[in-house]
Amino acid sequence: MSIYRVIDKLEGYVREGTWMPLGYRILSEEKLVEFIEKMRSTLPEEVGRAKVIATNKDRIVRDAQEKAQAIVTEAVAQKNELVEQQDIVKAARTTADIVLREAEAKAQRIRAGADSYAQHVLADLESRLALALGSVRKGQDALVPRAPQAAVAAPQAPVAEVAARSKRAAFDAQDAGTVELDALEVHR
Repeated sequence: MSIYRVIDKLEGYVREGTWMPLGYRILSEEKLVEFIEKMRSTLPEEVGRAKVIATNKDRIVRDAQEKAQAIVTEAVAQKNELVEQQDIVKAARTTADIVLREAEAKAQRIRAGADSYAQHVLADLESRLALALGSVRKGQDALVPRAPQAAVAAPQAPVAEVAARSKRAAFDAQDAGTVELDALEVHR
């Protein structure tokens, strides 16, 4: 039983005592001694707990301060980690933007190079076609003066023969153009 309960019971007993004139009360000595004994038996236990708390107070306060410091340290570490992660994300975004810009610039250079190459190939093809067309015209010019003589000597040649001759002339002109281009490339 706690000391406070014993004191409460003692107080209740005193209030319930019989009233006498002049404000006195009659109480049983036996009952009062019983309450005093209970108080004595309870006090050492209460005093012992108080002494333990008093002696451990510094340790308890120190433990509480250490726990508080650990919590603060952990919170600071978590904050730093979050800030670092945010910095990493920013750096990653910056790097991604740089890589994207470089990739777009490289793609633009590749497109420009492909356009330039296609233009060069088309110009080369145009010159070869012009050379072949020139050979075709020379072949036609060579055939025109003979055509009246050939027409007199023999009936007109079939269309397939004329087409075959013009193809041969074009291939010959192309071979001549290739030889000329190869010669130009060797001199470069």
